[in-house]
Amino acid sequence: MSFSQALSGLNAQQEKLGAIGNNIANSQTVGFKSSNVQFADVFAESKIGLGTKVSTVLQNFGQGNVESSSRNMDLAISGEGFFRFQQPGGEVGYSRNGQLTLTADGELVNAQGARIMGYGADAEGNIQAGGNVEALSIDAGDMEAKATTSLGINLNLNSGEKGLDTAKFDSSDSETYSFSTNATVYDSQGNARNLNMYFIKDKDGSNKWEIKGKVSGGPDDAKVYEVDDLGSLEFNKDGTLDKYDSAALKLDDKEFASSGGSFEELNVELSFSKASQFAKDSTVDDITQGGHAAGSLVGTTIEDDGTIVRNYSNEESRAAGQIALADFRNPEGLKPEGDNLWSATGASGQELVGTPGSGQRGLIEPGAIETSNVDMGEELVDMIVSQRAYQANSQTITTQDELLQTIINM
Repeated sequence: MSFSQALSGLNAQQEKLGAIGNNIANSQTVGFKSSNVQFADVFAESKIGLGTKVSTVLQNFGQGNVESSSRNMDLAISGEGFFRFQQPGGEVGYSRNGQLTLTADGELVNAQGARIMGYGADAEGNIQAGGNVEALSIDAGDMEAKATTSLGINLNLNSGEKGLDTAKFDSSDSETYSFSTNATVYDSQGNARNLNMYFIKDKDGSNKWEIKGKVSGGPDDAKVYEVDDLGSLEFNKDGTLDKYDSAALKLDDKEFASSGGSFEELNVELSFSKASQFAKDSTVDDITQGGHAAGSLVGTTIEDDGTIVRNYSNEESRAAGQIALADFRNPEGLKPEGDNLWSATGASGQELVGTPGSGQRGLIEPGAIETSNVDMGEELVDMIVSQRAYQANSQTITTQDELLQTIINM
């Protein structure tokens, strides 16, 4: 019996030393999670046990250190969760290693060619969160031009300005208007046009302002257009806006074709809903417009909520998708598959997929990696203890052998 007890101890410590050796070997593996062997005693209806056995090998999914890297495509998870990867054969695997590369086809893959998965985005960059989880890719195509259709101006007009004769307005003479500002608008071809707006306080002493404009810039053959009427503003005595008579900035292709200009059309609705007339300098607080020129892809960034953002030469950005994270009720039940991947099992439970930062899922840290959670000091101490236990079990066998030799020699 003593031989079998000692032999079971040797086998158990060999398993323990194997786990320690594997931990130490992967101490520099990004996203690696250490494992620990647990033992159980063996009894067979006797007061003296039959030795020990390996009960289970538990994985430690504690957080590793998050360290900065020099690559934007390196991703670390701060908190719980796993990246979801589609392997070349179609199988789904889970990993804490977010070191990605961008292929020539725009696919985001790890070193083994598995594609990271998440929620896709439509042509306008709207993410379909909560929809199907799919392998993500980045379209390298250009962003099309978008004409400006609305222009919002938030401004204050100085109530102390003297009234002027609107009939004498001349855009080249600053004495004929009270205040001016400008904004960039885009025509239907994406040409940037400069819109100057001139505000003239009415001479009749009322709180009414006339707005006139001028369109310039764009292609070399485009002429300057004077716009006589861009509407009017009327204010209450307390300086708040009472009424805005709107007049859209509208220049059609016929006007530009007759001048030889390369133009389709410009049709912009102006909004002054937040205008005020207080006793302070005339100033513009904010201008908003949704148009832009065409642009080519100049780079890609990933945000902490997993959103993949395409950045264009026209200073616009558009989402390409959002990386999803998977969580499990029992991560220790995941099956290691190698190559920094785990697969789900009945013990782990089904995956719980969602966006980073939702539920118990952590956030993504771009430009960073999660190092192995192996504690080298602890592993070396465990190795010494296991070595001693292995030697002690071998000494039990030696002692039993000496006893048998004594009996045989009697």
